[in-house]
Amino acid sequence: MKTRLSAAGATLLALLVTVLAFGQPAHAAAGFSVADGKLYDANGAEFIMRGVNHAHTWYPQQTSSFADVKALGANTVRVVLSSGDRWTRNTNADVANVISLCKANRLICVLEVHDTTGYGEQSGAITLDRAVDYWLSLADVLAGQERYVIVNIGNEPYGNQNYASWATDNANAIKRLRAGGLTHTIMVDAPNWGQDWSFTMRDNAASVFAADPARNTVFSIHMYGVFDTAAEISDYLGRFRAAGLPIVVGEFGFNHSDGNPDEDAILAYSQANGIGWLGWSWSGNGGGVEYLDLATNFNPASLTDWGQRLFNGVNGIRQTAREASVFGGTPPPTTPPPTTPPPTTPPPTTPPPIGGCTATYTVTNQWQGGFQGEVRVTAGARAITGWTAGWTFANGQRVTQSWNVALTSSGTTVAARNTDYNGRLAAGASVSFGFLGSWTGTNSLPAVSCTAS
Repeated sequence: MKTRLSAAGATLLALLVTVLAFGQPAHAAAGFSVADGKLYDANGAEFIMRGVNHAHTWYPQQTSSFADVKALGANTVRVVLSSGDRWTRNTNADVANVISLCKANRLICVLEVHDTTGYGEQSGAITLDRAVDYWLSLADVLAGQERYVIVNIGNEPYGNQNYASWATDNANAIKRLRAGGLTHTIMVDAPNWGQDWSFTMRDNAASVFAADPARNTVFSIHMYGVFDTAAEISDYLGRFRAAGLPIVVGEFGFNHSDGNPDEDAILAYSQANGIGWLGWSWSGNGGGVEYLDLATNFNPASLTDWGQRLFNGVNGIRQTAREASVFGGTPPPTTPPPTTPPPTTPPPTTPPPIGGCTATYTVTNQWQGGFQGEVRVTAGARAITGWTAGWTFANGQRVTQSWNVALTSSGTTVAARNTDYNGRLAAGASVSFGFLGSWTGTNSLPAVSCTAS
């Protein structure tokens, strides 16, 4: 359950240290692994979560939910469990059954302990160390399931108070899990009820990742009212991408008591940048947030407006989810083909000047009246410290949202400048930014200029 967050007053710290500083991540022998900020399944295929959260611990009788969310296109389900400290313990046999239900329905299973929620602020919440005790008690159930199960140590492990030990506590928890024999990919939730308005996870993620001997940890941000603008969403996720650290949106909604998250920007940015997400939640919400139900009374034939948006809307589950290759299928390309194929971007007619840059413009998805675009900026023969790309639309198109860029429009003319974290490029290196736009009639590709500094 989420609570209203207080305003953030934290100052921005230095950019996260890149994963490369720690060397090549070690791949799990028989399961998921992390490399270069991405998640790979046991076959070595990139895996991008597209799924939902399911409150199993409070509704253990709703076992048909696994088949229901799969039938709607999901490739992952995050399952709420209890260690027995705040709610009835999910036994070893029950957890084994959950895993078997996930596997039978060709779903990747993210298992999380909910009893940690709001520790330091909410009465009864348990420590991450106590959550580790629960995971180690499940060692016999988890063993051999590394291809299908990701272990989320504890849900929203700190509230808005007493969260200074987040990095140390998570590092110690990961070390205990590894020492106890767990080789699964581990997922770590942010503090501040999962929303990290203090940037504690953002600014300490690199050190927590380095504490994992297997280099097989994924970070999870929960996006509710703190993330009510596209700029906040792209900045937060973009910093993890720039640092080469794996990030997923472990929970998010279309509305909340603490504000109105920008779900369209979450979905668009995640799709454009290969970031996984899990919507909250399938059904059974209470305490005033019943509107977060995706299905009414666990009925897949009665999706709410939120459910229709998440499963059937633009950049939603049906359009973007790809089943994990460990289930035997051959997954199609990560980006689904647009309904109207975009024209091919011609190569530059002249090579980039020494120390300069080039930019290429691509329509990555298109639907009636709207489209998603990407511009890739590439440095020339020398490193650059900043860049500006620009173009003029020929058919009256308009940019409505953007990410990983400072973008301004004047009529049909667009100017796009680097942010503070993606302006420096080594010789020949590239960076991409994305946007959503509108069009009518024709959506031809403009010529794009690029100027380096």
